[in-house]
Amino acid sequence: MRIFPVVLACVAATALTACGGEGTSTNADAAATSTAPAPSAATATPSAAASSPATANAVGDRELCTSAKKTSDEMRAKLVTAMQSGGDANTQLAKIMTELGQKVSALTKTAGDGEAAAALRRFSVEVTKAAAAPDPVTAADNPAMAKAGEDFNAACKAAGVTTVF
Repeated sequence: MRIFPVVLACVAATALTACGGEGTSTNADAAATSTAPAPSAATATPSAAASSPATANAVGDRELCTSAKKTSDEMRAKLVTAMQSGGDANTQLAKIMTELGQKVSALTKTAGDGEAAAALRRFSVEVTKAAAAPDPVTAADNPAMAKAGEDFNAACKAAGVTTVF
């Protein structure tokens, strides 16, 4: 039964990405609005100006983890619904994991360089591999995926957000 927590983690990550995209643009817009005076300071220091656009567009670990938590909650609900429907569990799980991989991948593209972002990137690779496998349930039950989820949880806890991946 070790696979069920892994499946829940995958589902959570998928939901994370779905929520993360909406929150990212709002937060980026807010950051751009709130830092309007910053360009003056950035022009004074050319190296700061070069790094400002990337930094302004990157999502920090706390925001990434918060989005992941929301996604996790949504994906758990989706997983429960899929399991209660009585259909082919492998097919349903493959669809959920594929969606999860896509959403996590999209979310990581907006993430910064923090520990949570690095762990989520590793998780994204593992869930994408598992979703593409002939037996996604068995493929998801692997140490690399479990470690990436545990690392993400630990990084999020350090950022003040409790996640379950």
